[in-house]
Amino acid sequence: MPIHSHWLALTLLAGFAGSAFWASAQAGTAAPAEQSARGFVPGQKRAPVDLAAVARGKTLYGINCQACHGRDLRGGDMGGPNLLRSQAALKDIHGELIVPIIHGSRQSAGMPAFALSDADAGAVAAYLRSVVETIGGQGTPPTEMKPANILVGNANDGAAYFAGKCGGCHSAQGDLRGIASKVASPKALQNLWVSGGTTGKSGDATVPTVSVTLASGEIVRGQLLYIDEFLITMRTSDGLLRTIARDGAKPKVEVADPLKSHREMLHEYTDKEIHDVTAYLVTLR
Repeated sequence: MPIHSHWLALTLLAGFAGSAFWASAQAGTAAPAEQSARGFVPGQKRAPVDLAAVARGKTLYGINCQACHGRDLRGGDMGGPNLLRSQAALKDIHGELIVPIIHGSRQSAGMPAFALSDADAGAVAAYLRSVVETIGGQGTPPTEMKPANILVGNANDGAAYFAGKCGGCHSAQGDLRGIASKVASPKALQNLWVSGGTTGKSGDATVPTVSVTLASGEIVRGQLLYIDEFLITMRTSDGLLRTIARDGAKPKVEVADPLKSHREMLHEYTDKEIHDVTAYLVTLR
């Protein structure tokens, strides 16, 4: 398969899987669980916005799609298209246009099926619509939605969940000591822990790394930038980009992804669990 086809697949893959605005305002006054919505197409009526679904879709976007489409939907470092002009996003009402694309309805056009459940795909669609709805007149940029109060969980339930699911890798007295003082915004804190982010300056602890053993016996290591069944691209310790061809199981490739468990659990979290853990983490000052 030509290399450009892989890039096309990447750009299309996340194309209808989310939106942006990671830099959210700090949570203020409480907001209703739903708010009225209008369709972007004149005369179009949409169901009220489910803010919990929008928040979940935002997290999914940040983990899976932001690299291609950027924080503001206008395209990212990997060359993804501007989603603010997506006809599917502009016309979608309840996921009927976006969700099938996520599930693979456009594979013939180069976009593979994206492994999201119906609920997660629907949340991504809801978040994408929520941003499109803020587009101003005459093509002015979308504005930020009024932040919702996300501190609605039970801190005791969150502590119990944390002990059972997170305690094997994290500790309230260790790596998360004082986390709420370092990240003052509850929403930012929630996005941070759900995505497996870091409060460190470098962020290297969350970057996947790869080790490739060549036929000569040489071992090449670096930060993983791209991988498929044909190619591996990494950034080596000297800052250079290196691409290595693959042929089946050769060369030997070993990937270390610090966020693997977070990615796997993302599809298991319930909204209650997310809010409960956040309510617990804000007590760690």
